[in-house]
Amino acid sequence: MRGTRLIALVLGSTILALVVQGPAPANAQRGRTPYRVGVVNDARAANHPTVHGLKAGLRDLGLEEGRDVVYDIPAIDGDPDRLAGAARALVQARADVIFTSGEAATLAAKASTSTIPIVFALVGDPVAAGIVTSLAHPTGNLTGVSSLTTELVVKRLEMLKTLVPGLRRVWAVSHGADPSSAVVIKKAIDGSARFGIEVVPRTVLTQGELDHFIEGVRSGDAMLVPDVAALELSAVLLETSLARRIPAVFSSELWVSHGGLVSYGADYRAQGTQAARLVAKILRGARPSDIPVEGADRIVLAVNLKTAASFGLSAPRQVLFRADMIRR
Repeated sequence: MRGTRLIALVLGSTILALVVQGPAPANAQRGRTPYRVGVVNDARAANHPTVHGLKAGLRDLGLEEGRDVVYDIPAIDGDPDRLAGAARALVQARADVIFTSGEAATLAAKASTSTIPIVFALVGDPVAAGIVTSLAHPTGNLTGVSSLTTELVVKRLEMLKTLVPGLRRVWAVSHGADPSSAVVIKKAIDGSARFGIEVVPRTVLTQGELDHFIEGVRSGDAMLVPDVAALELSAVLLETSLARRIPAVFSSELWVSHGGLVSYGADYRAQGTQAARLVAKILRGARPSDIPVEGADRIVLAVNLKTAASFGLSAPRQVLFRADMIRR
C-alpha cells in the first residue's frame, strides 16, 4: 500500500509540473538540435519587417531563437539574380522549413525544392503568380499568407480618388516579369468606372522603359504603384511622385512613412507574424498541403498629411477617421 501511494504521489507531482510549466520546448521534443528556418527575400538587409514578424511570432509560440530555432538568411543585397542561389544554399543546408517574402523569392524557393516545406508572405495573388493552384487546398510543399493585392486594388483607387477628387487618369505600372500583374490591372480597370477615372496600364521590363514612362507622366495624372522589388519600382515611383507632385497610391504603409501620399494594404510585419503560426504547425508535423493559404489579417490605411499639403491636397474627414496611420 505504501508503495502504491508513493507511485501515485510521484505521478501526481509529474502531472502537476506539466500543467504548471506547460509543454516542453520544441527542441526538447526532438533532442537538442534547434530547427533550422531558412529565409529567402530580396531585401538589401536581413532585417526585413516580415522577418522581424516571423521571429516575434515564433517567439510568442514558444520557439526561442538559439534554443529552439536558428535562422539561416543568405545575403543577396537586394539583387534578384541571387535569389535562386540563396534558395539552393538553404536546400543544401537542409533547412527544416523555408520562409519567403515576395513572389520572386517564393518562386525561386519553389524551383529549388519539392520536398522542404515553404511558407510565403508578401505574395499578392498566389494563384495568379503560379505559386499554388488553390488557396483552400495548396498541393505540394507550399502554403502561406496572401497580401491580397488583387482584392484590395479597387480600394486603393477609391482612396486615391477621395484624396484627389478631380483625378481623371491613373497609370497602373507593372513589371513585365510579374505573373500576377495582369490580374491586378484587369480588376483595377473593371472597378475604375465607379470613380470616374481611367486606368491606363503600363508595363516596363528595363530601366530604359521605366525612364521613358516617367517622362510621359503629366501633371494631373496619378500612379498605382506595384509592390514588387524589380527595378526598385516602388522606390523610383516614390521619388517621381515627390519630385513632380504626382499623386501615387502604394500597397504598404512603409512607403507612406518615407513620404508617399497614401497606401492601403497588408502590413509587412504582421504578415510575418501570421506566417509564423503556419511555420510552427509545420515544424510540429503538419504538411503544407493540409494548411490553407490565408489572407492577411491586418490591412492598414496610411496617409501622409505633409505630402498631401505639398501637393495642394487636403484629407477629408472620412479618410482621417478611417486611417490607421497618419504622418504629419
